[in-house]
Amino acid sequence: MHPTTLHFLLPFALSALESCLADKATLAQSAYAKLLCRASTVERHNGTAFQRVLPYEDWLARCFQLTPSQDEIEQAPFAPYMLLAEGGVPGTALWTCVQPIHLQIAHDHLVLANPTALNLTEDEALSLLEAARPTFAEFDLNLAAPTPYRWYLSGEALGVWLSAAPLRASGRNIEIWLPAEKIQANQTESHARAWLKLQNEVQMVWFDHPVNRAREAQGKPSVNSIWLYAQGALQPVACPFTHIFSNAQATRGLGLAAQAQVADKPVNFDELVQVVKDPIAHSRALVELDDFTQPCIEQDSFAQRDALLTLERNWLAPALQALKNGTLPSLALTLCGENNHITLQVTRADLRKFWRQRSLASLLD
Repeated sequence: MHPTTLHFLLPFALSALESCLADKATLAQSAYAKLLCRASTVERHNGTAFQRVLPYEDWLARCFQLTPSQDEIEQAPFAPYMLLAEGGVPGTALWTCVQPIHLQIAHDHLVLANPTALNLTEDEALSLLEAARPTFAEFDLNLAAPTPYRWYLSGEALGVWLSAAPLRASGRNIEIWLPAEKIQANQTESHARAWLKLQNEVQMVWFDHPVNRAREAQGKPSVNSIWLYAQGALQPVACPFTHIFSNAQATRGLGLAAQAQVADKPVNFDELVQVVKDPIAHSRALVELDDFTQPCIEQDSFAQRDALLTLERNWLAPALQALKNGTLPSLALTLCGENNHITLQVTRADLRKFWRQRSLASLLD
């Protein structure tokens, strides 16, 4: 990782860029295009179509040194860091994230609906949690529920397995994204597919639950299953940033574990400059800009364009101006797609290299 003053992490930015390329009028004079066209490539990682780890998860795991940079990452073991960010105490246990979901019945398979589209109320989520609590206890699992909408389980009964985040499986046939057993030397047969038995038990408890009866009467999707993912244990992490600004619990938790200063994502670049107490030129800040995530998950090209315009106004144009006037020495951007991520770095000197004109389409190759 090259030293940089400010680093933007943009999940799904490459996916959105592919959609926005057709709108040449929007991109042609944008700060986004000017930054990308003049920047130098720092690193590039190409994954596979069926990898369990989303590209921005892969980048975070490498950045915080959860895995050697040359190794492929089997899954993002973020559960303990997410628990830490939500006020929990992970200790040394192996934790798993648990999220209420809706599974849609397709012709011959099940599809995971976008979890954010459930629009669960806090009362609904708490009621479902209380109904499932005895089932978790039957499996001798420790439960932490710092938020009504996402819970955490630890215990030997579940064994060790690999999984994918709900965003990775959203809108897809769940068969290839379900947890896969990771057989350990001391693992007994009783561990095998215990997660599936737990999932089935919770499904039965919720099948005729008053919350689901009420939701179905209102034409809303039922909460008919749980998704388990991000299994891992807390381990030491390293981080090249002094400040981390993100609304994502995994990123925030990794920052806390690395003893960085962690805060919510500012509204815009100007607010960022005010929040960072040291001059921005002396800081090393990571800002996670997740504006493209939901539009890309929902495959909404109009929303992707709107997200680009919002980022342009709030972040990219002001950052470009700061580079031009010298108040920002350098800017790095990590753009993520469906299966790959690329990190670019641009300095004030790079902006004067008029002969450097990268094709935006080349970023998608």
